Amino acid sequence: MDQNGKKKAETCRLGNMELQFAKIIWELEPIPSGELVKLCRERLRWHKSTTYTMLRRLCEKGLFVNQEGAVTALVREEEYQAMQSEQFVEETFGGSLPLFLAAFTRRKKLSSREIQELEQMIQKSREG
Repeated sequence: MDQNGKKKAETCRLGNMELQFAKIIWELEPIPSGELVKLCRERLRWHKSTTYTMLRRLCEKGLFVNQEGAVTALVREEEYQAMQSEQFVEETFGGSLPLFLAAFTRRKKLSSREIQELEQMIQKSREG
């Protein structure tokens, strides 16, 4: 993907229906566009034109590509989630992960397992 496509994907936000559609692609890619139309008819009750309109929109956002009738991801689901998380922390907490965690843990206590996982992530970050 070129730099402009990457930038587009980094700043894009998906609405609820766009996200449902994207999850179908991420789950089954590479997927023939005709098969995608059938799945969207079954799962989302969409017409063929709606599926292709949505596909074109998400391709323009730099998330997917439809080449020779095969739809594949340019941005993996985990990468999209990471970009959205980073953007949320940046916009809401000035990019401060400690401020985010402080706000998060004010209302929800972390389990011992969650604390251990966070400690392991911090240790990995120190090492690498």
